[in-house]
Parts: sequence; C-alpha cells; structure tokens
Amino acid sequence: MAIDLNESNLRQGLMSLVVALVDVIKDVLKHQAVMRMESGNLSDEEVERLGKALMAIEKEIENIKKDFEITESVHSIKGGLDDAVNQMCSAFMPPLEKNRADLTGLE
Repeated sequence: MAIDLNESNLRQGLMSLVVALVDVIKDVLKHQAVMRMESGNLSDEEVERLGKALMAIEKEIENIKKDFEITESVHSIKGGLDDAVNQMCSAFMPPLEKNRADLTGLE
C-alpha cells in the first residue's frame, strides 16, 4: 500500500487516508450491528434506528469521497488496510478449519 504524497496532493492524500480509516471503522460497526441484530437482543425500534444510522454514515462517507474526488484513492488505501488487517489476524488466529478440528477432537 504505497501512498504517493507531495505538496500538490498532500491534502487529498491525507483526506483519502482519513476517509479510508473511517470507512474501515464503519465496516466494523456494521459487522457488530449485524451480530447484535442476529442475537435478538434488540427491539424492532432499535434495529430500525441502527440501520438508519449506518445508512446515514455510509451516505456521508460517499458524499465526502465525491466532494474531494478521492473515491479511487480511498478504495486503494482501504484495500491495503484490509490486506494489513488480514495479515495481522492470520498471524494471531489459526485458520477456521484448524479451530473446527481442534473443537471436534474435544467432543
């Protein structure tokens, strides 16, 4: 994930990085929201409010990307961040198949 910054594109580069990080955080929030909804611990009203809030966040992120013309650079940075997160997770967590095999052996 190379970020090419110079004086002429510093503002766009920095904004792209910030928006990419916000987008990653939004994805985590969305994942947690889905888990909470699937758990059945939320009322219908809470599910609706949560859904509306996530859609509003998504819309604002898209508006910022369009306003600053950084859609492609955010996509590129986010892809690099996703790769880095996946590498970190795989370094600390064994593959799912291994977990299943370990659990099967416990039965």
